[in-house]
Amino acid sequence: MLKVILVPINREGWPFIAIFAILTVALMVGAYALGWLGAVQPIGWVGLILTVWCICFFRDPHRVTPTRDGLVICPADGVVQLIDRAAPPAELGMGEQERTRVCVFMNVFNVHVNRSPLSGTVKKVAYRPGKFLNASLDKASVDNERMSVALETENGTQIAFVQIAGLVARRIICWTKEGDQLKAGERFGMIRFGSRVDVYLPEGVEPMVALGQTTKAAETVLADLNSTEAARQGEVR
Repeated sequence: MLKVILVPINREGWPFIAIFAILTVALMVGAYALGWLGAVQPIGWVGLILTVWCICFFRDPHRVTPTRDGLVICPADGVVQLIDRAAPPAELGMGEQERTRVCVFMNVFNVHVNRSPLSGTVKKVAYRPGKFLNASLDKASVDNERMSVALETENGTQIAFVQIAGLVARRIICWTKEGDQLKAGERFGMIRFGSRVDVYLPEGVEPMVALGQTTKAAETVLADLNSTEAARQGEVR
């Protein structure tokens, strides 16, 4: 039970948690000083709820990542919103050939720390400013602010993953840089406060997730580089 309650909090969250808590106390004290005694308790409850939500948003739980060679691990908690074919972002310089793209949408209640889908060397990190459209829209991958990462494995396989800002998200954070060595499931960044992450799979690799499937970062297997299995289908049951 303690493991469920005492979830680690990412360092990016502590300033926001402190702001929510301090603001709540300040508003309660201000209401009391002005004689608005009836408002003190409601303000306290609203502030407490918002502070708890902020704590939950920045939670950063430990995950158990499958480590077999070839497994592509999902980089984000959320729902598989889109599976299609598209070229990786032009700023990565990976060519115009279309690849299978898997888009995972994160809402404001998901864990927002993002994880590397594969082990390898970061070849390029590219930021591109843009709009803040609803991240569930297909055109968000083209128009919205984004941070793109190209990674290459030891055997030369290349994969791209992209953090995309959304309607609420106003801050993309990427801790990795070119030349870094990442392990599958390792933390590389996060997005505040709700958005999506796209993964561009190598040519010939089919996803092992279905549309509408709920995913967990660092745990859900997105694809298998060594598999010849056809793309999976799913249905609500």
